[in-house]
Amino acid sequence: MRFLHTSDWHLGRSFHRVNLLTAQRTFLDHLVETVRAREVDAVLVAGDVYDRAVPPLAAVELFDEALHRLAELGVPTVMISGNHDSARRLGVGAGLMERAGIHLRTDPAGCGTPVLLSDAHGPVALYGLPYLEPAMVRDTLGAQRADHAAVLGAAMDRVRADLAERPAGTRSVVLAHAFVTGGTASDSERDITVGGVASVPAGVFDGVDYAALGHLHGCQTLTERVRYSGSPLAYSFSEADHRKTSWLVELDGAGAVHAERVDAPVPRALARIRGPLERLLDDPALARHEESWVEATLTDAARPHEPMARLVKRYPHILSLVFDPDEGPARSLASYAQRLRGRSDQEIAEDFVEHVRSGRAADERERAELRSAIDEVRAEDITAEVAR
Repeated sequence: MRFLHTSDWHLGRSFHRVNLLTAQRTFLDHLVETVRAREVDAVLVAGDVYDRAVPPLAAVELFDEALHRLAELGVPTVMISGNHDSARRLGVGAGLMERAGIHLRTDPAGCGTPVLLSDAHGPVALYGLPYLEPAMVRDTLGAQRADHAAVLGAAMDRVRADLAERPAGTRSVVLAHAFVTGGTASDSERDITVGGVASVPAGVFDGVDYAALGHLHGCQTLTERVRYSGSPLAYSFSEADHRKTSWLVELDGAGAVHAERVDAPVPRALARIRGPLERLLDDPALARHEESWVEATLTDAARPHEPMARLVKRYPHILSLVFDPDEGPARSLASYAQRLRGRSDQEIAEDFVEHVRSGRAADERERAELRSAIDEVRAEDITAEVAR
């Protein structure tokens, strides 16, 4: 059986000030053509269909159009909600859509109920595990703790229990939206840290033939059977070196996996350039980036006069300007956002405590209190977002 594994469409998202809806439409055209040309048996979409819980109308219309086109091909689509999606909104009409072969899995209680397909070798069970916010699904899944490893483990226990009741030789696929240990993050994923821990071990998926993952935006192979497709488009300059693809996965009669990367259309190349302003303006080696979306980092000791106005003459698609002096007092010009880049909410809170107490760091009890407060606020924000 042949699957096309994709995820993290983030319909409705912009890249800096650039509206990406046209590029997202081009990707979905490519997806539908790949399904047709490569004779795909099922499409797997591992979460973050939209970029936010209440997406713009144009994004909803694009999603609706894509579903109609996939249904017309007669190819089943299995789709889960991600941490950017409103599970309840995405799941509206799921029962009706299922009749057209569009299987939306957004309810954590249904983790152990598969979509059943078959080929010449027998049945294949596809289990959709939507993004599991620990504080909100712990009781539903009967998890012992409110953390990612516990709730995902409880969901996988349901999968394995159901699979054990299936006929011998039934092959299995799981869709999940999570940060799995060994994966490499980028700047464009929303932080899902809970209790100071964001990742879960890849071994949680033991017992299934293939785990189609979403959440991380780089295409990655954690094991032969556990893979991220990554996002089809770049959503931050940290993805400048990514090769954007989907996985074309073949599952043979014995459950062995063969996977091939299918390149996604690139709307415009990304480039990160760095150096003194005059070099960025004059260096002939940078000519290859003149039509790219550009992030320029200036290393001048003193902030140059009107740098963006000067850079845009050479790089008309420049989107981001960063100041990072190599040395000297100008380093203090780095923005607050730059100084916080890459730091978790927990780390920022602990730094604040240490700062206001003149160097005395938070102890373990205080760190636990901070973790608890941050997790509680995260859960409240998600509940409020879904309820809007």
